[in-house]
Amino acid sequence: MKRVLASVAVAVWILTLVWAVGAQAPPQTSPQFFIQLSDTQFGMFTDNAGFDQETANLEFAVTAINRLRPVFVVVTGDLVNRAGDQAQIAEYLRIMSKIDPAIRVYNVAGNHDVENAPTPASLAAWAKRFGPDYYSFRHGDLAGIVLNSCLIAAPHGVPTEAAAQDKWLEAELASARKGAARHIVVFLHHPLFANSPDEPDKYENLPLERRTRLLDLFRKAGVRQVFAGHYHKNALARAGDIEMVTSGPVGMPLGDGRSGLRVGIVTEGGIEHRYYDFGVLPNRIGPAASR
Repeated sequence: MKRVLASVAVAVWILTLVWAVGAQAPPQTSPQFFIQLSDTQFGMFTDNAGFDQETANLEFAVTAINRLRPVFVVVTGDLVNRAGDQAQIAEYLRIMSKIDPAIRVYNVAGNHDVENAPTPASLAAWAKRFGPDYYSFRHGDLAGIVLNSCLIAAPHGVPTEAAAQDKWLEAELASARKGAARHIVVFLHHPLFANSPDEPDKYENLPLERRTRLLDLFRKAGVRQVFAGHYHKNALARAGDIEMVTSGPVGMPLGDGRSGLRVGIVTEGGIEHRYYDFGVLPNRIGPAASR
């Protein structure tokens, strides 16, 4: 009888120990993820007569950002509708300043920010307000490369600046590759292409000759994803191993587009991403199929 009681006591002790270890185990952490905003474009809804709707949309997005807690936020261009409009710029900055300072924010120049054909003056105005128009950053396994696609789309008025970005890009891609970044991701405003890498030149994409060169550079460097805006609706397309992700706007959508934001989850195999209309934002972030 004593032997049975002793066995029972040992079993109870083991179960208690297992429960205690389980109770003290750290909770599962959320995956590393970022949020892409695009085309906040203050003034577009009313053709620059006001920006009440853009204010409401971006305020909603910022509230979601502070609730979801991404590692960083990237805004892929067209922050305002009219380049140099001080009221539109001030409102964008006012709302974005509400993002928790622990969450890094990266701004990308769009054609409505530095003009369709950028000039030295428009680039200088951008730099004064937002800093460099092309740069890189690093978060864990992700190396982000930000480009000013306006220098690629229309380099004629700023040939020196366009050539400098080209030279910098080659060096930066080589550096990211040597730095053993698991994911090298490019962010810019104009999509390289909307549907096919060999599609004809149009307003929505980058010129074929320059697009082809970029794709070659990206392929050699191991870039697997490029994130853009400009289109005011979503589009997903591929050039071999490279996925071209074009995201809809925070501001005014076009066609069948919806205002919203995109979430990118960093995994070992790549970036899983999904675009969320503002009406269906998630309560938390987990693995999600691309769309």
